[in-house]
Amino acid sequence: MNGFRKDATAPAIERRFVDVPAGTIHCASCGEGRAVLLLHQTPRSWDEFRDVLPRLGRRFRAIAMDTIGYGDSSRPPLGEDSIERWAEVAVQLLDALGVERAVVVGHHTGAAVAIELAAMHAARVAGVVLSAPPFVDAAWRASHAEAPAVDRVERRADGAHLAQLWRIRQPWYPEGDVDLLERFVVDAIKAGPRASHGHLVVARYRMEERLPQVGCPALIVAPTDDPHAWPRAPRVANAIPCSRLVEVPGGMVPLPDQMPETFARIVEEFVDSLRA
Repeated sequence: MNGFRKDATAPAIERRFVDVPAGTIHCASCGEGRAVLLLHQTPRSWDEFRDVLPRLGRRFRAIAMDTIGYGDSSRPPLGEDSIERWAEVAVQLLDALGVERAVVVGHHTGAAVAIELAAMHAARVAGVVLSAPPFVDAAWRASHAEAPAVDRVERRADGAHLAQLWRIRQPWYPEGDVDLLERFVVDAIKAGPRASHGHLVVARYRMEERLPQVGCPALIVAPTDDPHAWPRAPRVANAIPCSRLVEVPGGMVPLPDQMPETFARIVEEFVDSLRA
């Protein structure tokens, strides 16, 4: 178990490997108290929440996991990937950590996994924060079934594919923020073929059937400068019985690591509203 300290006042981040029935899951946790499970977008890792964890850890037990197949978690065959499978492995991690009930926070792909978690394991989920969620219905599945996936590049001996990954993501990231793009490329390299495959997994998900089954309170977070998620956020909110929507002006695709303080504050206020 490795420790990482954000600053002198923040609780330490502890990283560990946890054996679950599906394999070995890498996660990072911070703080004590009510459990908050953080689920990243494709093809990121727990690192997406690196600056959010210590902020939430001041009041909660914040846990950021590497989705199976990503980051430092086990890599099963590509054919085993599905939103349902990823949600099941997240529950396996909660079991292994002794967490009976958690607030689940998901960003982009992680939001789809959070939806499935809330629908499939209602007793385990106290509430969900769906940050920049996709909206997948029959029309979306049909239009994306054969479409080239985001982040798909061919490996090149001269490393040109790394620059291509950078260019693909650059328009959706804050101008001049080299650090965020470097962190993305590192995770994309680790993910290998899953860097693009994860987007196809989302496109196959029958989300429109699961959204009405989310019975817990839900907060939909809509970053206004995220062209993929912002236009669809109201449709997600309207499909969940107990939900509300909040917009984040200037928020982009990497919202949690672009605006960690804002992101943590939104999650914290939502958890407090559950207590109220």
